[in-house]
Amino acid sequence: MTRLLVFSRTAGYRHESIEAGVAALRDLAAEASVDLDHTESGDVFTSANLSGYAAVVWLQTSGTGLLDAAQRQAYEEFTADGGGFAGIHVASDAERDWPLYGRLVGARFTSHPRELQTARIQVERTDDLSTKPLPTPWSWHEEWYAFDTNPRGSVEILATVNEDDYDVGSSGMGPDHPICWRTQVGLAKAWYTSLGHLPVAYEDETFRAHLWGGISSVLR
Repeated sequence: MTRLLVFSRTAGYRHESIEAGVAALRDLAAEASVDLDHTESGDVFTSANLSGYAAVVWLQTSGTGLLDAAQRQAYEEFTADGGGFAGIHVASDAERDWPLYGRLVGARFTSHPRELQTARIQVERTDDLSTKPLPTPWSWHEEWYAFDTNPRGSVEILATVNEDDYDVGSSGMGPDHPICWRTQVGLAKAWYTSLGHLPVAYEDETFRAHLWGGISSVLR
């Protein structure tokens, strides 16, 4: 049976939606006959243990020092062997001093408007498993992240948000504001979505399809 590891350790901001996210992923994995393990301990990041997983989901991970040097090395070996990466929401604010993680996640969170707001998401790739279930445009209530760089050109953009729909404040990226993308680092497939701030999001069937599609797309 395919096995999936969900890692949700935090050393920075801790989202209230972690528990809802784990519960949703457990349900989705069971529906897909995938065996899911959840942890907040870096101790599971050994070469022997990681070899049994098809991918690691970095669910709302934040801050630096989530893994020590030996655990990072084991994860680098895992990705070199084709193990997949999926990052959700604030995962783009984790392990900022780790070059491999930066390449996998694609861009780094910098800021967001003070209030959650509703805006339209435009799907760019309707053939991707994570965006195929989405209407386009898709109206979604979210904490809209801005990033340190527009990753277009270094990753494949799957969806963008329309900044005309909300008050960006100092967190704008202009007319091209990616919010979901995929890439490949060596043999490792990687997928990231900036969506998923609220616990209620993980009860939404469209969002759940988005999540599981992205995770499924990186399984080795």
